[in-house]
Amino acid sequence: MPNETHHIRLNKYIAQCGISSRRGADELVFNGQVSVNGTLADSPGIKVDPQRDSVTVRGKKIALPGMGTTMTVLLHKPIETVSTVKDPQGRQTVLDLLPKEIQKLRPFPVGRLDYFSEGLLLLTTDGDLCYRLTHPKYHLPKVYQVTVRGTIPASAAKQMRQGMTLPEGDTLAPAKVELKKPVAGTQQMEITLIQGINRQIRRMCDEFGLTILHLRRIKQGPIHLANLKRGMWRELTSGELKTLKKAVKLD
Repeated sequence: MPNETHHIRLNKYIAQCGISSRRGADELVFNGQVSVNGTLADSPGIKVDPQRDSVTVRGKKIALPGMGTTMTVLLHKPIETVSTVKDPQGRQTVLDLLPKEIQKLRPFPVGRLDYFSEGLLLLTTDGDLCYRLTHPKYHLPKVYQVTVRGTIPASAAKQMRQGMTLPEGDTLAPAKVELKKPVAGTQQMEITLIQGINRQIRRMCDEFGLTILHLRRIKQGPIHLANLKRGMWRELTSGELKTLKKAVKLD
């Protein structure tokens, strides 16, 4: 399962579905009236995944409000926003940028985009799609625009294209690197990654002493950020969703 999968306590899930209070949910479990995936639940504290697990109370399947609807949205994540549903430090999350009615559907970020990076981020309520998009077997190419201070040595671009090993021991697959013309003391490159090591671009640039001024993800598989403004979102079109599912063999 992807790391983004959201598990909650069974009694909390039952309460959120509007069946009873948490204490009432405890009693339902202890009275043998709750099953998870066809097996009688033996504790109200077991964890369930609302997207994947089938929970029944008194023989009737329950679901969160809106769980019958699947939605996948494209968000232009701004910098200083965390790519999680909740943040212990109280910082703005990507979920905060969505309307309340969509937040209630509990969409989950597909992967991460670091705090000081911006750009394309998908969020979905479709558990199967989220799993495929975050599984190494189905990794789709991700394209980034990277602006650095000064100029980028040809030797650095060559090494990125050939693949490299970071001082921490992580081995990086070859990346596609396209250098743009230097402008006003800066230079931009477009990097396409398939692998997806944590903070990979920043760590590669650190290795060559390059200072990143701006990092934006503009494409993931067949989905483009295009002209969507920072902090704005839109639902994927049916055509985009069909193409995306086909790219991860869900068609």
